[in-house]
Amino acid sequence: MTLISLTELNAQVKGDEDAEMFNRAKARDQQAIDEARTGWWAQSMKTHNQRIAWWQDARFGMFIHWGIYSLPGGEWNGKKVAGYSEHLMRKEKISRADYLQLAHRFNPVRFNADEWVKQAQDAGMKYLIVTAKHHDGFAMYDSKVGDFTLTQQTPFKRDPMAELAAACKKHGLKFGFYYSHAFDWEHPDAPGNDWEYNNPGGDKLLHGGTNWYDVHPALLPKAQRYVTEKAIPQIRELLNMYHPDILWFDTPHKLPLSENIRILKAIRETDPNVVVNGRLVRAAGAELGDYKNTADRPAEFFPVTGNWEAIPTTNESYGYHQFDSSHKSVAHFIQLIASAASRGGNLLMNIGPKGDGSFDTKDQEILKGIGQWMKLNGNSIYGTTASILPMQNWGVITQKKNRIYLHVFNWPADKTLQVGGFKGKVSKVWLLSDAAKKQLPVQIKNHVLRISLPALAPDKVDAVIVLETAGNVSADSTRYLASNIVVSRLLAFDAKQENAGFRFGDGKTDKYFVEGWKNDNQSLSWNFNTSEKGTYSILVKYIAGGGKYLLTLDKALFEKPVSAKKGIVTEEAGTMIIQPGWHQLRISPKLIGGSELMKLLEVQLIKTIQ
Repeated sequence: MTLISLTELNAQVKGDEDAEMFNRAKARDQQAIDEARTGWWAQSMKTHNQRIAWWQDARFGMFIHWGIYSLPGGEWNGKKVAGYSEHLMRKEKISRADYLQLAHRFNPVRFNADEWVKQAQDAGMKYLIVTAKHHDGFAMYDSKVGDFTLTQQTPFKRDPMAELAAACKKHGLKFGFYYSHAFDWEHPDAPGNDWEYNNPGGDKLLHGGTNWYDVHPALLPKAQRYVTEKAIPQIRELLNMYHPDILWFDTPHKLPLSENIRILKAIRETDPNVVVNGRLVRAAGAELGDYKNTADRPAEFFPVTGNWEAIPTTNESYGYHQFDSSHKSVAHFIQLIASAASRGGNLLMNIGPKGDGSFDTKDQEILKGIGQWMKLNGNSIYGTTASILPMQNWGVITQKKNRIYLHVFNWPADKTLQVGGFKGKVSKVWLLSDAAKKQLPVQIKNHVLRISLPALAPDKVDAVIVLETAGNVSADSTRYLASNIVVSRLLAFDAKQENAGFRFGDGKTDKYFVEGWKNDNQSLSWNFNTSEKGTYSILVKYIAGGGKYLLTLDKALFEKPVSAKKGIVTEEAGTMIIQPGWHQLRISPKLIGGSELMKLLEVQLIKTIQ
């Protein structure tokens, strides 16, 4: 078996994923926006808090990409196909007729809805969303709209969506569907298929490219016919036949904003209580979903206000890919779950089942490992919010009423956890994994808690400590760098941006950067407190642009040329002694060469061990 290289996986394939899934509203769309905001949408938002309450408490769910593309699993005519396996039809320019031949072989005899849901539940997941129809246009349920459906075209005559809905109800999980509303490669009127129908919205960028509906508005009635005759009827089928708790959409930019609003209106008319994600109607001044969605496959999170959700996947493909063995570790996902919750977000983790209906053993191992941690520590995730305490360098913090959960990723070698910025009284402190709730000794001085720890962490990935408070608690908002933690990471995502023009990368392993550094007056800065003197090396991690940059830390100044190396550069900017107290680290341009100074990922402060 030939494995896809890490370079191939990180790069994916052009067209798999668009840089921006966002509508640019035009005058044509303003009527739809106004109608929504002053009428049906405004009315629907009166019950928004009740509608989304379960989702806010859940914090962790399972995303499932499963379709007839799962059978070849990243292979077509004996050739491996890199990138997202669920995009097979587009990648290989497969005709509708040939894709049906694949459907005729799809017979997932190992599919067991109860087993799927039980594995999600055992992993600590509280909701499950599955692809009812992905971009290939193939309905994975007993749809009466057209004949491009599981029950009409495959030997598998059961309805897996009905079985999953029943299993979720049995086991107490919320249930929902992913429905590709804007991409449909089988339908002759829908955006996307430019190899068989010469339609807009595909890789060839026909008829004006991304904004085809503005460049060639005469084509719009054709897409509207698809929405009227297939998308809305199938969405209504899903709502009426299965009564899902949530609907999940994607790629709204393939249709004009007015069409996306029309679809949302139809949903609200059919079921006012179903939760709808943020990728159906997303435009400046018109974000009409129940919550926001961040980028795909994140390793780090850029700041988002309000309710939001991230969608990592176990490897680098959402659908099952037989050649993709780039599965992340259990530790990666545990810390990602905690990090998302600490910022007020949900994690919807994707699994791509095989064409025979079974889960890949690597995915099962990941689910099992997460489940073992969640069984002991789930209370630090479910129903929590971002904490009032500032960022700390040993891990992250979640909070639920008067209980603050300290997620310690880096267990201090000196057995003392320093928690900075705390202003209040402590009732009790204990390890969440300790059923006896044995009190951990704690001292408070100058708004810094010092908690005495056992020598060994109860969990090497994320050991959770419960801090129960008494009375009102406030906090200093300045991040705290505990002096007994060797590596302190200052992510560019968390920097203060001075002057306009910066943009966030999408948060993937090599893209958690801030870009758009094109003007001399732009800078990024971080404020932090520390309580003990120490010597630190300062490392800067970036993707090079051109020029020179200045790094200042209090009164110290370091000047460095931007590296000429390709890819991610990690270089030492200098070394200095940091005294106790408040500090500011800032990076600004000395000279900008080329299109921008750099794409900055992070600054690391590495403490010298005496």
